[in-house]
Amino acid sequence: MTAEPELKPSAPIYLGFATETVQLPITSIMPLKKLPSGLLASEKFKQIITSIREIGIIEPPMVTPDKTNPNLYMLLDGHLRLEAVKQLGHSEITCLVSNDDEAFTYNKHISRLTPVQEHKMIVKATQRGVPIERLAQVLGIDPGMILRRKNLLDGICKEVQELLKDKMVAMKTFSILRHMKPMRQIEVASLMNDCSTYHASYANALLVATPPDQLAEPDKVKKLKGFDEDKVSRMQGELANVQRQFSLIEDSYGADILNLTFARGYISNLIGNAKVVRYLAQHHPEYLKQFQNISEMSSLNGKAAAG
Repeated sequence: MTAEPELKPSAPIYLGFATETVQLPITSIMPLKKLPSGLLASEKFKQIITSIREIGIIEPPMVTPDKTNPNLYMLLDGHLRLEAVKQLGHSEITCLVSNDDEAFTYNKHISRLTPVQEHKMIVKATQRGVPIERLAQVLGIDPGMILRRKNLLDGICKEVQELLKDKMVAMKTFSILRHMKPMRQIEVASLMNDCSTYHASYANALLVATPPDQLAEPDKVKKLKGFDEDKVSRMQGELANVQRQFSLIEDSYGADILNLTFARGYISNLIGNAKVVRYLAQHHPEYLKQFQNISEMSSLNGKAAAG
């Protein structure tokens, strides 16, 4: 008989966050950035203060232990929430502790809640027993709008929720996505991410170009005025062609950028040589001008470095 292979113990699973939130003294938390001047007087900040005062913190700030001092924590995300709690006179704040100190992971450049994040905030609040009417009063919007945001992701597959969680997507776009089956939803969400376009008009155009077998309920999808079956068929073919071309470009994009970066570095070194510059100025001034423009680019999108 063949001996059974020895099973090795599996590697431990690494958790990015602690499984429970913790109460931390505000004085033990060190912000990693300074808030812009004027932000504390904005309507957004006033709304955060009102929300915390009325219903508490729904989305805890993210912190990570300071490696040099076990009594201190670095604030990765939630600077406005921390400042609001300070102004409300609290001495402690509920936090989520991260085992990773990579601050850039937490999308610090996002200045306001995305629709998906707002949906999750509202769902958490209602699960805690906060009435829709009270949420509407705190956020200063109509109760019907709160209900719409609460039901925002009904019929949207989890993969799409993940793709669009940090994107400023028009609310109507989610209504359009519901008309599609999950695989088509994922395809459309990926296209929107590739183009950084989340308008309902773009989503509607993609809906029109969706084959009937990829629609959740084909009979309920309204056709756009001026689009007969032939036009829709041609549009579907053109979209498929564009997607194929985009995939080809995407496959070579990394290598192209690497080659262009090396080329720009070589040209920068080249025109750093006085003899080369003198020769080009005398015999090929048009080349020298283009080489200088390339050398002064701050990025490969063609923008020159600021002086």
